[in-house]
Amino acid sequence: MTTVLIVDDQPMQRLGFRMLLEGTPGMTPVGEASHGAEAVRLAAELHPDVALMDIRMPGMDGLEATRRIVAAGGRTRVLIVTTFDLDEYAHDGLRAGASGFLLKDARPEEIIAGIQAVATGDAVVAPRLTRRLLDAYAHQVLAPTDTSTAEDPRVAKLSDREREVLVAVGQGWTNAEIAGHFVLSESTVKKHVGRVLSKIGARDRVQAVIVAYDAGLVRAKP
Repeated sequence: MTTVLIVDDQPMQRLGFRMLLEGTPGMTPVGEASHGAEAVRLAAELHPDVALMDIRMPGMDGLEATRRIVAAGGRTRVLIVTTFDLDEYAHDGLRAGASGFLLKDARPEEIIAGIQAVATGDAVVAPRLTRRLLDAYAHQVLAPTDTSTAEDPRVAKLSDREREVLVAVGQGWTNAEIAGHFVLSESTVKKHVGRVLSKIGARDRVQAVIVAYDAGLVRAKP
């Protein structure tokens, strides 16, 4: 059973999420919060698998709540729910430790799939969507830092093949696409991706994308 904490300052939005979760086998809402401070408190008390987190809320916003929940080191993973006009917050949310983000107008099945992905330790942002978002917004929110690839200790740990895999992940390639490009089996690619995530300290593919951009391995389209 996947337990979910719903965090949103809009009562109707919380109701919608609760009805969706209650109608989905294997999922159950364990609490609701209308602002960030309440979300942090409930996450510590209830230990949900996933916190479905809004960004804009009175008082403590979703970004700060995410930072605190993740910093607490508990089991709860954060899935940020945003809208296109809030994409400038996506990078900050992921840096704060969120395992991904969804759009508020996502279809119910996409929301459920996203929660399931985050609960099992994967990224909620599918590779193809990652690529689309990077193409459209990376020059605004995922611009690489001035740190060179050689100076980034996370990337320095990687083998040549692992570095190639990280670049591919940063470009939004699926495991199947990586396998086809490097003539590898998908199971081998999955192992490579797992080792890459472990070495760079990323929980999922979305975090790996950030590392790839920070290290200068991948750059946004101009």
